[in-house]
Amino acid sequence: MVHPLHALHELLLQARSPHAALGLVFVLLVCPLLVLLVVRRLATPSTAAVTTRAREELLSRLPSPSKRLPVIGHLHLVGSLPHISLRDLAAKHGRDGLMLLRLGAVPTLVVSSPSAAEAVLRTHDHVFASRPYSPVTEILFYGPSDVAFCPYGEHWRQVKKIATTHLLTNKKVRSYRHAREHEVGNHASISFSKIRDGASKCTTIDMSGLLNAFTNDIVCHAVSGKLFREQGHNKLFRELVEANSFLLGGFNLEDYFPMLVKLDIIKRIVCAKAQQVNKMWDNLLNNIINEHASKSAAEHNSEDNDFTDVLLSIQQEYKLTGDHIKAQLEIMFEAGTDTTFIVLEYAMVQLMQNPHLMKKLQAEVRSTIPKGKEMVTEDDLNSLAYLKAVIKETLRLHMPGPLLVPHLSMADCNIKGYMIPSGIRVIVNSWALARDPSSWEHADEFMPERFMECGSAAAMDYKGNDFLYLPFGTGRRICPGINFAIATIEIMLANLMYHFNWKLPMELMEGGIDMTEVFGMTVHRKEKLLLVPVVPHD
Repeated sequence: MVHPLHALHELLLQARSPHAALGLVFVLLVCPLLVLLVVRRLATPSTAAVTTRAREELLSRLPSPSKRLPVIGHLHLVGSLPHISLRDLAAKHGRDGLMLLRLGAVPTLVVSSPSAAEAVLRTHDHVFASRPYSPVTEILFYGPSDVAFCPYGEHWRQVKKIATTHLLTNKKVRSYRHAREHEVGNHASISFSKIRDGASKCTTIDMSGLLNAFTNDIVCHAVSGKLFREQGHNKLFRELVEANSFLLGGFNLEDYFPMLVKLDIIKRIVCAKAQQVNKMWDNLLNNIINEHASKSAAEHNSEDNDFTDVLLSIQQEYKLTGDHIKAQLEIMFEAGTDTTFIVLEYAMVQLMQNPHLMKKLQAEVRSTIPKGKEMVTEDDLNSLAYLKAVIKETLRLHMPGPLLVPHLSMADCNIKGYMIPSGIRVIVNSWALARDPSSWEHADEFMPERFMECGSAAAMDYKGNDFLYLPFGTGRRICPGINFAIATIEIMLANLMYHFNWKLPMELMEGGIDMTEVFGMTVHRKEKLLLVPVVPHD
């Protein structure tokens, strides 16, 4: 006989999408809520109740869909690809780029226009700079005490300073160029040796797996040094990154029904998987930190120092605990691997679907870099304007995080004539901004030329200065790893175009590439990208 707690545990782990979770929500919440409503009816109004009524009055003035159900609110309106369904809902029910959704017990403001995004992320950035509480991020990221999920405050300011002045400066990113060039130019490179082997035999290769391994190896080198792969940890870290993505993405009951977390037995079941994953992270990160701490002074070279070396060297200055260091290392793995891999894969997909654009990019790379050169180096990249345009356009259509990490209002704030109370979760739909047909010509088409000189988007960059294009966010919470990610994407894509031609396997010739997406912490393709590399003979 299956123990009821085990069965409930499995149900909770499976309920990662709004529709899959609705039945479970009713079982767990409807009965307790009915009792709570009766108690509230009989209770004498308190100051807290008056405050709640005032808050609800403010929220009631915001545009919102009418199809709100008891307990679950608007959750049934959010589909399997929330960035698309939220765009469609905002077009129908939103006003001034704003729309309020009741997602379970959590009121959520959805931002879908450039002017509204600017009001939230620039004009009132100081008000919306915090993060909502999540028990999963609390467990996975030690508090959370990392730069991405940490609530706004003194500790966040400290870890942001560490990221921007010690770990991810332009100088530090450049110092890892040899690792990047090693992975694309060395004959011992696992990724490129497999591609060369496939080209020599005209066989199909799993590009998704190779690109994922490549980006993971680059991040591993930056975080822990050149011996990391030799120790065999890189594969395990790749698996842990995937586990994090699953736990952080999709629909988490505990995020939208906070009362679940107050029930200890439910909290233990919901968070059990996160605790298992955190324990594995903890063991591996402790080993890395201990190995680095045991280095002799002669082994330390500021030019070769990896992220772990840097964090240990500033530990006393910033009063960092061991958990603080582990949180920073873990988020570097998570953000650095997933984002870079997704952009590289989608760039290859779009170029395969637009062969004339691939030929244009190959012509630029091969005419700029002398024939017979071992590889495209980072010194060559500044001359490759079309390569940079291809990457920008890939990020426009396929930004890894189409919904920016949720923000949290820390005070009442007037946004476009609406008073937004404190404590409101805010989701910026950056995917909708980048595909707005009123702002982008042929918004759904892959057109890198728009980012070339004299193109309509020539002046746009990754820095969050234009609210039509926010692939890495903007303001206080902008991703600090932009330069690291772009450097990795550019060097790999340039060498893939320089060394090889590409074709689809025979079985995909007729149907083409499956573009089905899966939503989680990031959005990625459901199916592996299978391609046949060909050595050019011209």
